[in-house]
Amino acid sequence: MRLRIHRFLPVTTVEGPGKRACLWVQGCSIQCRGCGVPWTWNSKGGSDTTVIEMFSQIKESLQKNDIEGVTFLGGEPFDQAEALAELAALVKSIGLSVMCFSGYTYETLLQGHKPGSDTLLSLTDLLIDGPFVQEQLDLSRPWVGSSNQNYRFLTDRYSFLEDQLHSIPNKLEIRIERNGVVAVNGMATQNDLRQLTTGFGHRQKGRNEWL
Repeated sequence: MRLRIHRFLPVTTVEGPGKRACLWVQGCSIQCRGCGVPWTWNSKGGSDTTVIEMFSQIKESLQKNDIEGVTFLGGEPFDQAEALAELAALVKSIGLSVMCFSGYTYETLLQGHKPGSDTLLSLTDLLIDGPFVQEQLDLSRPWVGSSNQNYRFLTDRYSFLEDQLHSIPNKLEIRIERNGVVAVNGMATQNDLRQLTTGFGHRQKGRNEWL
């Protein structure tokens, strides 16, 4: 099965619990007003790959970086739920956890309007659900952008975090690549990112990333 992706990051410590690989999918049918990554909306953007190729990269990251899981971001992961469910099953087969974001509410996903959504939910350890609401901007909790968004502990894997969320700070990662590109990922406001990256360039890429 094929996936349309925006970016794959082999290891990160700011996109969920512990060290994780992170996959940003390309394409979003929700398109929240004020979204920080509108360049991931276009379903014809990004690049095309296969589930097997992504799994190969995740296994390589496990060997090199000792990651504990994989995070699916967007774009909207549940727009490609069938392919991500196939990938999640492979990820779980080697002992890794799955964290998934969605702009859809959990209740909407349970209705099964998106093919594969039930299967992807059944393989997800931690789901963060709900659209970004610009008027409810709130970065006081880790990994979420507005106060309406929810943490759904769908397995016991990360249930211990439920009482610790307000003590986990949001963080940014900054990488300078070999070609001179500066990439930032993590949670921050657009104004903070603009101030941080002044002089680095002007193109945008990824979830809360600037080039």
